[in-house]
Amino acid sequence: MVEIKRPLRLFIEVSIRELIRGFRRQRIKWRNAFLLGSILTTIVILLHTPTFQIFSDDEETESSSSPMYLNGSLHVNIHIVSEAKVESFKALTTSTPIVKLNSSEESGNVLSRKRRKRKKRKKTKDDLILSDPPPVQPHVLSSSERNALSLPPKKALAYAKLEIQRAVEVINDTDLYSPVFRNISVFRRSYELMELILKVYIYPDGDKPIFHQPHLNGIYASEGWFMKLMESNTKFVTKNPEKSHLFYMPYSVKQLQHAIFVPGSHNIKPLSIFLRDYVNMLSIKYPFWNRTHGSDHFLVACHDWGPYTVNEHQELRRNSIKALCNADLSDGIFVPGKDVSLPETSIRNAGRPLRNIGNGNRVSQRPILAFFAGNLHGRVRPKLLKHWRNKDNDMKIYGPLPHNVARKMTYVQHMKSSKYCLCPMGYEVNSPRIVESIYYECVPVVIADNFVLPFSDVLDWSAFSVVVPEKEIPRLKEILMEIPMRRYLKMQSNVKMVQRHFLWSTKPRRYDVFHMILHSIWFNLLNQNQTSYSDHDLDS
Repeated sequence: MVEIKRPLRLFIEVSIRELIRGFRRQRIKWRNAFLLGSILTTIVILLHTPTFQIFSDDEETESSSSPMYLNGSLHVNIHIVSEAKVESFKALTTSTPIVKLNSSEESGNVLSRKRRKRKKRKKTKDDLILSDPPPVQPHVLSSSERNALSLPPKKALAYAKLEIQRAVEVINDTDLYSPVFRNISVFRRSYELMELILKVYIYPDGDKPIFHQPHLNGIYASEGWFMKLMESNTKFVTKNPEKSHLFYMPYSVKQLQHAIFVPGSHNIKPLSIFLRDYVNMLSIKYPFWNRTHGSDHFLVACHDWGPYTVNEHQELRRNSIKALCNADLSDGIFVPGKDVSLPETSIRNAGRPLRNIGNGNRVSQRPILAFFAGNLHGRVRPKLLKHWRNKDNDMKIYGPLPHNVARKMTYVQHMKSSKYCLCPMGYEVNSPRIVESIYYECVPVVIADNFVLPFSDVLDWSAFSVVVPEKEIPRLKEILMEIPMRRYLKMQSNVKMVQRHFLWSTKPRRYDVFHMILHSIWFNLLNQNQTSYSDHDLDS
């Protein structure tokens, strides 16, 4: 039999009595009546729930076996749980064993839940969360575009070159941010034609690890990630070399170094000889190299030695398209307008390339004017520290970040807390700090003479970075302080907008770094194409 605690019983009795008295006097307040009725309904429902802790086995109460009459007019029977329901509830509870945890096990479960929550929060914090790109609007092909698909490779390139010259001005593009581009109309049309026309043939020759085995970690990972995504691509890659516009030689300079270079020898000529023999083999086995003398062939090399591995083959050095992180004009190997400056991106986790990047601080949380920390190799960095280390509180300039400083603020936290991040060259002109600065929304300050910046064929670097000549290092703070706050805010905002063009993803997205590299190679191929084209060619 159900027993009700005394306070609840008194509350129900008094409430119902007052409700009846109000009805008799016709002075009831309907709002109060509705509220009271809702409360009573809820109580009755809860009383029918066996697990609700309103029952008391210990407290001595009046028996509720007999009906209860309130004011002689309303009969309430508290016998609310039938015997059938009680029996079924008992069967359910007895069939399922109840395991009671001791205090240590309970605390262990609580800690486990907390760890899972922290891990989930950490994943959200560490990974740069990319919103899904807007759906691509279906592009209705014009008659000339449909006909261009059936053109031979050289005429297709000539058609694309003419179409880009005729590009219609783009206004209010919803997918691209025009202030970071040199000419948004030209880039947009060129990118559309690349998606429509471009086909790449990948040579299957060569054994691993030098060929077809990408190196995906470290500061030279760009060449590996491009190889990985290119070889798994189904949109641009073709198995028919006769229909190809570009020929990719899939080797890794980083893997070439591991396999051939003798540590301590200071001699990289064996690497150049190996690559020379590889190209000679391709020219003998296939007709495509000799047909163009290598002008439609390309390689991708981020290692510092990338430019120097082509020295033993003159056609490879002079004619092929080289995508290089070490894009140094002073060496005479990199040719602007033909070769491509490859961004040097530091990848710490090959499974999650976007981990530990992004989520920069707001401008109001960037008290440091300029920051640099790193090894002191090359000609520029010692000069930078000579003039600025421990000279100015606004300029946080270090060699390797000291332990006492790193304990208070890590390298990444320094970048997120700085308005400008200094990117001086090391042994070579390239530096991963340029892309790291973009990742952490810190305006990069490039200090490297003769360096061709990545994607400078289409991106306007003056909109989101500062380039300081090496000789101006003593005036560095003065140069930065002369930049008006309004211009800095615009540059910092543009850094956020250009970020998407420097991100590697396991599944490539439109306009990401993989597609930007491929577009630069395509764009420079069009510039080298000498075939003329006119509208009547489509009819012939």
